[in-house]
Amino acid sequence: MSSPRALRFGYGTNGLADLRLDDALALLADLGYDGVGLTLDHMHLDPLAPDLATRTRRIAHRLDALGLQVTVETGARYVLDPRRKHGPSLLDADPGDRARRAGLLLRAVRVAADLGAHAVHCFSGITPPGTDQDTAWKRLAESLTPVLDAAGAAGVPLAVEPEPGHLLATLADFHHLRRLLGDPDHLGLTLDIGHCQCLEPLPPADCVRAAAPWLKHVQIEDMRRGVHEHLPFGDGEIDFPPVLAALAATGYQGLTVVELPRHSHAGPHYAELSLPFLRRAATAEGSTR
Repeated sequence: MSSPRALRFGYGTNGLADLRLDDALALLADLGYDGVGLTLDHMHLDPLAPDLATRTRRIAHRLDALGLQVTVETGARYVLDPRRKHGPSLLDADPGDRARRAGLLLRAVRVAADLGAHAVHCFSGITPPGTDQDTAWKRLAESLTPVLDAAGAAGVPLAVEPEPGHLLATLADFHHLRRLLGDPDHLGLTLDIGHCQCLEPLPPADCVRAAAPWLKHVQIEDMRRGVHEHLPFGDGEIDFPPVLAALAATGYQGLTVVELPRHSHAGPHYAELSLPFLRRAATAEGSTR
C-alpha cells in the first residue's frame, strides 16, 4: 500500500484583507505555505474592474514566481451588492439577480483557468423568505447549470461548499444537489472542517472519509459544536491529527486552506501561527487532546 500523500496547506486572502494582494502572496510564500485561497474581491483581483484578463495574467506570473498554488474562492461579502451581504444569490426570486451571481461564478471559472487553479469554490446562499424548498432547489440547479458547463469546458471543478444557514448546509444537501443535476463530472465539494464540527452528525474525520470521492477543495479552522464561528487553531473543539490523517489517506491533492476571515485585522499573525500548528497536527500520532 502506498503512503498517504503529504498535505498542501494554504491561507485564504479573505483573512488578509488589509494587505495588498502582492504583499499577501509574498507573506504566504515567505512563511512556507504551498498555496493560497484567492477570494475575488474589490481589494484582491476585483472580478468586476476593467482588464480582468490582464490583471489575472499578472497574478498568474506572480504565483508562479513564488511557487504558490491557488484555489479561486467566491465568498466575498459585498462584491456584487454594497448593501446586502453575499447578495444577490443563486436563490433570489428575480432571475436577473440570480444571473448576476451566476455571472460572477462564470468569471471565477475563467480566472481559475487562467491561474491554473485546482478548483472554483461557491455556495448556495440563504433561502429567501417566502420561498419553498422545492423552488429554492430548482433555482439553484438551474443557476449552476451554465456554470458547470463552463467549468467542464475549462477543465476546472466547481466545488460547492455546505454552509451553515444556507439552503445547501450539509453533506446530505450536497448529495441532493448532485442527484438533481444528474451527477455531473465537474461538480465537486468544498469541505470546511469547522462546519463539520459545527453541524454534521459525523465527527470531522468521518466527514472527510465520507466526502472523499467528491472532494475538490478543503477549508480548515477550529470551531465549536453548534456555533458557526471560525476560530484560530486551539480555540475550538476539533481534534486535528485524526482529521488530517483521514484527509491524507484519501489521496486528496488540492490545497487545505486556513479560513479565518474575521481575523483579518491580525492576518499576518494568524498566518504565521497556523502553518506550524497544521504541520505538527499532520505528523502527530493520535490525538492532541
